[in-house]
Amino acid sequence: MNNEFIISGKLVDIIGRRIFNAKLKIVNSKITEINESGDEYDDYILPGLIDSHVHIESSMLVPTSFARAAVKSGTVATVSDPHEIANVMGIDGVKYMIKNGKKTPFKFYFGAPSCVPATPFETSGAVIDSEGIKKLMASKDIYYLAEMMNFPGVIYNDEEVIKKIKHAHQANKPVDGHAPGLTGEDLEKYAAQNITTDHECTTVEEAINKIQKGIKIQIREGSAAKNFEILFPLLNSHPDKVMFCTDDCHPDDLVKGHINKIISRAVKNGADIFDVISAATKNPKEHYNLNVGLLQVGDPADFIIVNNLEDFDVRKTYINGDLVYDNGEVLLEKLTEQVVNNFKCKPISVSNILVPEIGKKIQVIVANDGDLMTGKETVVPTVDNGNIVSDVKRDILKIVVVNRYKDSKPQVGFIKNFNLKKGAIAGSIAHDSHNIIAIGTNDNEIVNAINKVIENTGGIVACSGNMVKYLKLDVAGLMSTGEAEDVADKYYEVHTMAKEMGSKLTAPFMTMAFMALLVIPELKIGDKGLFDVSKFDFTSLFVE
Repeated sequence: MNNEFIISGKLVDIIGRRIFNAKLKIVNSKITEINESGDEYDDYILPGLIDSHVHIESSMLVPTSFARAAVKSGTVATVSDPHEIANVMGIDGVKYMIKNGKKTPFKFYFGAPSCVPATPFETSGAVIDSEGIKKLMASKDIYYLAEMMNFPGVIYNDEEVIKKIKHAHQANKPVDGHAPGLTGEDLEKYAAQNITTDHECTTVEEAINKIQKGIKIQIREGSAAKNFEILFPLLNSHPDKVMFCTDDCHPDDLVKGHINKIISRAVKNGADIFDVISAATKNPKEHYNLNVGLLQVGDPADFIIVNNLEDFDVRKTYINGDLVYDNGEVLLEKLTEQVVNNFKCKPISVSNILVPEIGKKIQVIVANDGDLMTGKETVVPTVDNGNIVSDVKRDILKIVVVNRYKDSKPQVGFIKNFNLKKGAIAGSIAHDSHNIIAIGTNDNEIVNAINKVIENTGGIVACSGNMVKYLKLDVAGLMSTGEAEDVADKYYEVHTMAKEMGSKLTAPFMTMAFMALLVIPELKIGDKGLFDVSKFDFTSLFVE
């Protein structure tokens, strides 16, 4: 680690909005001089990249392993919502992420999860009430109040929700939003609470409406939810009001690229280079008041070197002047981490998931590829021996949620667009309470998949007959302590088997995980039953 050194290249100055050949002097982690050079250089020097909203847990990696993967793509910092582990383990889970993140020079900026549980209509492993938020907001390790998903609570002035927001404002920390499809008077009420971001826009019109209310838009390109193509025009119309994020990025995607790939797409689509890079650096730094450098004299020496300004293939990554990635070699230390978990349910049997026919028609969840929102349909079900069963020909499959925190009756529904032709898939990642969720073509396969998750106290599973592929997630049933490449390889095996079983979804496991998210419309299922998000209440499987 050098205390003083010189870096040369074509400097991309997003503050001055120009590119010039330069020599940078770095002393004790800071940029002390920037001098224009008469020499001509091939490589480009850019500020280190920031993911403005991500759940590290969705990478299935602990923070230190995530960092080792992300620096390869030039990411030096993340605005991280530890919402997933908090729903499993509460404040102790948040502290686990902070403690692990501090073991690496990578810059993790954690928020206080605002909705644990996300709704009162599901069973989570913990609760963080307004007093818990107040304690977290007093910590120097907490930088913001993470996404306020309970937008009905905001709109209708729920006392606990408003207290949480006030605690953030009193600590002078920003409040992140999560308000899919919110418009009109309801949006006015939401924005009036000084909630200043949203990553759930699905149209440009929705995004501009929110921008007009003072809300900045995070253009999301994750493993399941992909909004870049739709929201790309905002880079031209409102460049200072947008940031890039992944939200949820599975390990197989993370090892292929991160924010640098979003930048590359934006530039190739014709967006202004300075606006694009600002969305991945300057905008999140300023919004969240992050201690991340922007290649200015006096800044922390957080920067990357790339081959060109189209592909954005990263050659070197520096954090606080330390070289952490060098042409294929990660220089961050591999670390061993302790395992923590909260997993208490027992194996189930086929009798636990039988659905007697007590009505002529049922409501079916309609999943959409690349979208967290679902639709719903009413269909005449297929019945066998008096019980409603999966219908592979019509692609109406049984979906089951099992409470992992205590033994209770599994909840059963039906879903379309997973297209499994055989077998079943299951996992302990089920946003946001992270109970066990499974989808399958017959009851035996569903039960086998669920019980494999229980046997491993967490993970994802694909099974068909004697063939079983699984990825064990030993940390809170959400993350592995393994290296990114190893976890990605194992995940790819399970993912591939799901595809070979017939699924046509881009990310079947991540899409399945969001079928339990009761705050995103329209029809979802939790451990307490089928849920109509538009009514924000439970609904019956049977409609007549």
